[in-house]
Amino acid sequence: MPPSTASTRKRPATRTTPARPAADAAQLLAFYRRMLLIRRFEERTARAYTEARIGGYCHLNLGEEATVVGLMSALEPTDYVFTNYREHGYAIARGIEPRRVMAELYGRTDGVSRGWGGSMHMFDVAARFMGGYGIVGGQLPLATGAALAIDYRGGDEVVLCLMGDGTTNIGAFHESLNLAALWGLPIVYVVVNNGLGMGTTVDQSSAEPELYKRAAAYRMDSARVDGNDPAAVFAAAQAAIAGARAGRPFLLEATSGRLKGHSVVDPARYRAGDEVEVLRAADPVAALAARLLADGAVTGELLAELEAEVVAQVTDAAAFAEASPHPDVSTLFDYTYATPVPNDSRRLPGEALFPQPPRPVVPSRAGVRA
Repeated sequence: MPPSTASTRKRPATRTTPARPAADAAQLLAFYRRMLLIRRFEERTARAYTEARIGGYCHLNLGEEATVVGLMSALEPTDYVFTNYREHGYAIARGIEPRRVMAELYGRTDGVSRGWGGSMHMFDVAARFMGGYGIVGGQLPLATGAALAIDYRGGDEVVLCLMGDGTTNIGAFHESLNLAALWGLPIVYVVVNNGLGMGTTVDQSSAEPELYKRAAAYRMDSARVDGNDPAAVFAAAQAAIAGARAGRPFLLEATSGRLKGHSVVDPARYRAGDEVEVLRAADPVAALAARLLADGAVTGELLAELEAEVVAQVTDAAAFAEASPHPDVSTLFDYTYATPVPNDSRRLPGEALFPQPPRPVVPSRAGVRA
């Protein structure tokens, strides 16, 4: 009996990538500009949340800008992106207008999801940005299904599926990687490892804290990369995407610490003071600015000009969001389904589940003799 496909499949290449690959000054400056935009955008988002202009849950990419920009820069316009709920920076780096992203955060009609998605549920078909997902790991089966559809049609697109480190401990992670490896799907799974699943460290929640090594269970190629270096992330993502486009799925782990709590309202008291100082010292935005200055690629005056330009763009996005109208209540159910569905409910809160018959009129007893 011939050996199975799985038994003859090539063993995975589990490796770490170089910390600092070669990158020209123009590319690094472009990375810096996008990273700075995401940083100032997220800072303005945090401010707007405290001003009650943004409601609901809100998770920021502060500290993860190098990972965001490196990953998004490696994609083709025709490739697909699935994210988790920490998604603002990815939407911007994917090319969605900051105005539309901010308007969505404000819950306004000019937002990328017309105000109904908010922080965690942005979606843009034109950018092939297939949504943020509030359920931990909810995006993995959908992203894997999208990769299966591409393979079934014979397309050459790739799916990039993002997740946090905590997602690697749920069943959908293992099920998705297993199917992708069995069927040779064009997908790259990216674990953005910021060291904490909400407030629990990776060492306390994962028996194998080097998360990229988990791909070995599925004979899938994998790598770990320094998520604070956009050029390193870009190079690692390019290699992973090229392999996935040829039918070899990949697991990429980017180590990238977040500078703030899990969400806007999380004070992160579970962090010791020295840990916070280490994170601040590794700030990827400041580190790249210092690298550009040291290499003579920019001057302090140019960095100041970029700062003013980015701040003006973010201020404009906030003003645009503030001026955008709120969605009308009548549109609440307009985007529940992509196509009409029989008998779908459009009942508003407080309305009866079924139409109520008119109540009979009871004659008045006024003037009737006892």
